[in-house]
Amino acid sequence: MQAINRLWKGELPLQDAFWKWAVLGGLIVNIVTSLLFVSLMMAEQPLLAVLGGYGLSLPYNYIALVGVWRSADRFEGDRRLAETMRMVTVVGLLLLTVT
Repeated sequence: MQAINRLWKGELPLQDAFWKWAVLGGLIVNIVTSLLFVSLMMAEQPLLAVLGGYGLSLPYNYIALVGVWRSADRFEGDRRLAETMRMVTVVGLLLLTVT
């Protein structure tokens, strides 16, 4: 829980927030919740599918996005890299959320 709190506050290094939380974590969470969504839809449970599929992935995606955004604010390296990681996170998590 402490790691999520540090992510939320932007206290993690930008590379960790981006690669570990947004990219790797985002892929894992969104693949699992997509499989849950499909399984529940096949079981003719559309309400549970939406709640399980989006109710779990949306909060994670939001936390990861905010974490990368705030970590980019604190990043002391190349600003273009920080802004690129921000935009890739926005686009990537948006795509993972809507697909």
